[in-house]
Amino acid sequence: MKKVYHVLTNKFLLTGVAFLVWMAYFDQNDWVLQKERKKELQATRDNITYLNTEVARMEKENMAMRTNPAKLEQYARETFRMKRDNEDLYIIEKK
Repeated sequence: MKKVYHVLTNKFLLTGVAFLVWMAYFDQNDWVLQKERKKELQATRDNITYLNTEVARMEKENMAMRTNPAKLEQYARETFRMKRDNEDLYIIEKK
């Protein structure tokens, strides 16, 4: 019993435990903040992956419009609401 008391009152052990508690809960880079930062980092990586796929899709679409006049006409008609003289244009807006 006396040996356990001496081990628990050891100044190095107490200092180490106090340091660990301080670093885990009271420091500006505590354990909870580190978990939040990891989640934010993962969300940022997911966003980068999504944006890279969007860039690839847009480059493919751009190349298709440069090489295919029918695709360019389709894009112009859909985006700028262009129409031919003998056509009627109906616009359906989503709310």
